[in-house]
Amino acid sequence: MKFAITSKGDTKSNNLMQRMRTYLQDFNLKYDEDQPDIVISVGGDGTLLYAFHRYKNRLDKTAFVGVHTGHLGFYADWTPDEIEKLVIALAKTPFQVVEYPLLETIVRYQHGGREARFLALNESTVKSVEGTLVMDVEIRGQHFERFRGDGLCIATPSGSTAYNKALGGAIIHPSIDAIQVTELASINNRVFRTVGSPLLLPAHHTCTLRPVNDVNFQITVDHLTLLQEDVKSIQCRVADEKIRFARFRPFPFWKRVHDSFIAN
Repeated sequence: MKFAITSKGDTKSNNLMQRMRTYLQDFNLKYDEDQPDIVISVGGDGTLLYAFHRYKNRLDKTAFVGVHTGHLGFYADWTPDEIEKLVIALAKTPFQVVEYPLLETIVRYQHGGREARFLALNESTVKSVEGTLVMDVEIRGQHFERFRGDGLCIATPSGSTAYNKALGGAIIHPSIDAIQVTELASINNRVFRTVGSPLLLPAHHTCTLRPVNDVNFQITVDHLTLLQEDVKSIQCRVADEKIRFARFRPFPFWKRVHDSFIAN
C-alpha cells in the first residue's frame, strides 16, 4: 500500500509526520506523494481540507485519515499518543471506507461557453465584491426568491458544523446526500423578502444563483478565496464524487458534535 502524509507545518505535527513515515516504511509501506492509496493528515480540519484539495483528482483511489494535534476535529479521529496504534492498523488491518458527500459548484461566465468547476468538502460562499449581494435563487430551474444581503453559504453535511452552523444552519449527518443553503444577513422588510430559513436540498435538486446587477463576486471554496468576474450563473448541487475516509474503529458523528460543542 502507498501512503502520503500532510502536516499542518508546526513542530509537533512535523515531528509526528516524520515518526509515522519512518514507522510505516519499516512495515514496508511505500511513501508516494503522487499516487497514494491513503493520505494521513496531521494537524486539524484545515490540514485535511488542504489534503483533500491536493488529491481531489483521485478521490476514487485515495482514502483519508486524520490525526489531530490541536483541538478535536471533525475529520481527525486519532490523537498523537495513538500513532503507534494507527501505524499498526494501517499496516496490518483492512480498513472500512466511509464516504461523505461533496459540493459541486459550477461558475458560468458571460460572453461564451467557458465554465469553472469546483469541489468543496465543507462549503462554498458567494458574496458581492462591494455592497449588497443581489441574486435570483432558482431551485430545479424554477425561480424561488430574489436574495438581498451579505451573501449565501452552500454547505455539505460534513461542513454543516463549520461556517454553516455559525450562520444558524442545521447540523446534518454526513450519511445524507444533500446540500444546505444558508443566508448571510439577508435584508427583510416591507419591500424585500427572503425565506429566512436554511434550505436543505437533496442530491437530485440543483440550486442556481443568477446575478441581478453586479457580475463580479467573491466566491470561497473551503479555505480558498476566488475573485470571479463576468459571472452569468453559479450552479450548486451534490457532486457525483465523494470523499473516502479510512475507518479502523467507530467514529460516531453525534459524539463528535457533542464533544465539540457541548462537553466541557
